[in-house]
Amino acid sequence: MELELQGRTALVTGAASGIGRAVARALAAEGVRVALLDRDAAGLAGTAALCPGSVAVVADVTDEGSVAAGVDRAIDVLGALHTVVCCAGISGPVGSGIEQTSLSAWQAVFAVNVTGAFLVLRRALPALRKAPAASVVLVASDSAYVASPGMAAYCASKAALVQFGRALSVDLAGDDVRVTTVSPSIVDTPMSRGDLGDDAFAARSFPVQSADEVAAHVVYLASPRAAAVNGSGILSDFGFSARSGFPA
Repeated sequence: MELELQGRTALVTGAASGIGRAVARALAAEGVRVALLDRDAAGLAGTAALCPGSVAVVADVTDEGSVAAGVDRAIDVLGALHTVVCCAGISGPVGSGIEQTSLSAWQAVFAVNVTGAFLVLRRALPALRKAPAASVVLVASDSAYVASPGMAAYCASKAALVQFGRALSVDLAGDDVRVTTVSPSIVDTPMSRGDLGDDAFAARSFPVQSADEVAAHVVYLASPRAAAVNGSGILSDFGFSARSGFPA
């Protein structure tokens, strides 16, 4: 399928590794010129080497001033902005109930996963409004819909991100800017391996997606081919959320 992305531009946050890196590579392969934003300078350089013509922007999505300078630089270098993909995220406390979760840890998860997207998009919206068939893709999680023990902060933040996307799609309905979400279950990334351990992936009892598979969903939703998809997105969880607990 021709996705009609050739010659367009995109800003990808969380681009230093994992899903963000995979998204950047997939967009670049479709002829998109990509601005890469992350606070990890070394990881960002590694991604930039894989994406010809890209621009690396070191910025922290939790810092308003850093975001403003980073987004402005990206737009200045790209010349226009057709798409923003928000991949920056952290898992925060895993395996801890809320009684064992500090306020600072809770706030850190929301600062990256929700407020980070808010800050980036607030700064990028004037440029997106000027671009034809502009798009925003938020990388959420199936944890926005189902929950695992000891992950309340992460689950709540991803649910907030999904609803943020819905609300933003309504706000931008008259501006030719679509907003969608991709919500995968477990993805083989450094973050997931850090949470679950390499042994869990070596002898896994659960289905796992690759970052490249998630990136394929993102690229489709970012493209003009997905013009009718707005305020919703893709839940890629191998059908687990559709299953009843009824014992039959």
